Amino acid sequence: MPVDPNLPSPALRDDLRLGEASNGRDGEPSWMIQDTVLNRFYRVGWLEFECLARWEKPPAQICKEINEETALRPDLAQILDFRRFLEQHELLRPTPDALARLRQRNRSGGWLTWRWWLHHYLFFRIPLLRPQRFLTVVARRLDWLFSPVTAIVVVLLSLAGIVLVLQQWDTFTGAVVESFSTEGLLSFALALAVAKTLHELAHALVATRLGLRVAHMGIAFVVLWPMLYTDTGESWKLRSSRQRLAIASAGILCELSLAGLATLGWALSDPGPLRNALLYLATTSWVLSLALNASPFMRFDGYFILSDLLDFPNLHQRASALARVSIRRTLLGLDDDWPEVFSTSHRRMLVAFEFMTWIYRLVLFLGIAVTVYLFFFKLLGAFLFVVEVTWFIAMPITRELKHWWTQRSRIRPSRKLLLCGIAGAFLLLVALPWRTQIHAEGVARTERQLRVFVPFPARIQTIHPVGDVRADDTLMVMDEPDIASHMIGSEAGIRGYEARLSGLIADAGGLDQQAATRERLRVQYEEARAAQSQIARLILRAPFAGKWMDVDPQWRAGQWINPKDQVGVLVDPGRWQVDAYVKQDDVQRLAPGDAARFYPTGQAVPIHGRVIAIDTTRARELAHPMLASRFKGPVAVTTERDALTPNPPMFHVLVQLDGAPPGLWETRGQLQIDGNRRSWLIEGGTHLIAAFVRESGF
Repeated sequence: MPVDPNLPSPALRDDLRLGEASNGRDGEPSWMIQDTVLNRFYRVGWLEFECLARWEKPPAQICKEINEETALRPDLAQILDFRRFLEQHELLRPTPDALARLRQRNRSGGWLTWRWWLHHYLFFRIPLLRPQRFLTVVARRLDWLFSPVTAIVVVLLSLAGIVLVLQQWDTFTGAVVESFSTEGLLSFALALAVAKTLHELAHALVATRLGLRVAHMGIAFVVLWPMLYTDTGESWKLRSSRQRLAIASAGILCELSLAGLATLGWALSDPGPLRNALLYLATTSWVLSLALNASPFMRFDGYFILSDLLDFPNLHQRASALARVSIRRTLLGLDDDWPEVFSTSHRRMLVAFEFMTWIYRLVLFLGIAVTVYLFFFKLLGAFLFVVEVTWFIAMPITRELKHWWTQRSRIRPSRKLLLCGIAGAFLLLVALPWRTQIHAEGVARTERQLRVFVPFPARIQTIHPVGDVRADDTLMVMDEPDIASHMIGSEAGIRGYEARLSGLIADAGGLDQQAATRERLRVQYEEARAAQSQIARLILRAPFAGKWMDVDPQWRAGQWINPKDQVGVLVDPGRWQVDAYVKQDDVQRLAPGDAARFYPTGQAVPIHGRVIAIDTTRARELAHPMLASRFKGPVAVTTERDALTPNPPMFHVLVQLDGAPPGLWETRGQLQIDGNRRSWLIEGGTHLIAAFVRESGF
């Protein structure tokens, strides 16, 4: 309904409070309106203050008096905009029309409507206690905690803890990995509760020390995820941005101090329950402080710290308004006015910050949507997934596109043609099939290689030195005294039985013993041949020409060697292959003959090759332990029954190389394989349909 500028405006609410605030960045004075019922604060400038001083008068008269009595030159539209702002935030006494709207809103269902449930599902708070009396007593008794001496001591102890942990880093990381169990996750949850409680208590104590009232503390639920919160809204009463910064940074500083002291305690304590508890407390505090709370892209502590450092209230809202106008001016060529006047460099920084915020939130909200889908049963999870994507991603984009559509008449034809060309080029880019590269991890090895072992325990006589060998060259000669003595005994037995058999042939009465003697002679021959065969096995020869390597230089003649000990490795350095492992989604895009490039670790120049074989079933175990994450390799594995099984599944691909890696050693590296052409649009649609079919069974 249009507002008559000649009629007085509704009076301000009696419970509102007006106080001075810190000056703006340009030195302009500002004031703070406090809504004591909702404990909200609204910062207003000089013009709004002059309006409030004359509020009982009609808007037209207010505008006239401000122009006559001050240096300001507002127009009537600005006065009416400020009135709408006060009405929107319910800072005016309700008129009969406003009361009628409130009654209509209450009759519309309230918590029975889907909008109410949607809003409270996304975010709601539960105040648990009013801690002001407790905080006043605690803050008075903890004065020593806020002294410079305490800060210096905590920093030094934390640095000492970090240094001590770095000296036993492998033990620390191993303990962290071992803590990922059911019991460990419960311990992490308990440590999280302790850290967050101290975090919020730090905010409240600093606010209390600065003379502010902490209205309440409780639990906030963001997409059903519980988070402790402290109402420090009165911090906007403070005129000093440094004091507001102290309140905003108190939580992070508390958690960092807790993390540093827990790290020192872990390094100094003996293995046991206390050390495990300190581990959970240290890791939880470090990760949450640095990775979550310090982020300025969400309305966590990092955002308020950045706002106070820059003395720039409502950073997100103001940067977002600038970014939207920047997009409209750049893409559509519109001449929309900037929401606020800044220098060009300052405005560009704010726009860049908001673009990073949008990207961060896009990734975060998509992650939340997937988490919500997986957390609940399928039907409810799918519904909540759609709600998340619609509310946080689709709706903001839709609102901006609607604005573009309403302003389409202002867009120049040349700019429309440019936008259509960009859209067409994008569609062409995603629709056309492109040859794309497939990345894989692998180990280069010779096509022919032989790891040489002795057949049984034996004594070294001679061993070929490391170097080039020809086919059938002797690599190693050994002897085994027992076999040699058994061979000598068998030969002596043969000679004895042959002599006896000759005597029986000459003796006419020895015919009946000839058969038994011949059988014993045959047994001796067999034993001699077996001994000769065993002795022959003690001479190791090269089955092909190549390079003899990996021989222990400490071995000497007369030394015994175990069959489990490798004598050396014979390789053919002329032909090399790579055992590569490709992800399940990429293997279908490969075919024998595809070009490949192998980059050995630490080398920038690739070795070219081609795919010669692709397994049709996933790899059950890695052929090279150096690839396994268990041994700090790039392929994640599960270690069930000591088998290094890739997880997620991977397929073995054999690549023939055109050259040899540097040093002619078995080498780990990365591969880039030219896969079949694919259309991103078709492939994305295929994955979407596959996911829908896979998840459609409720």
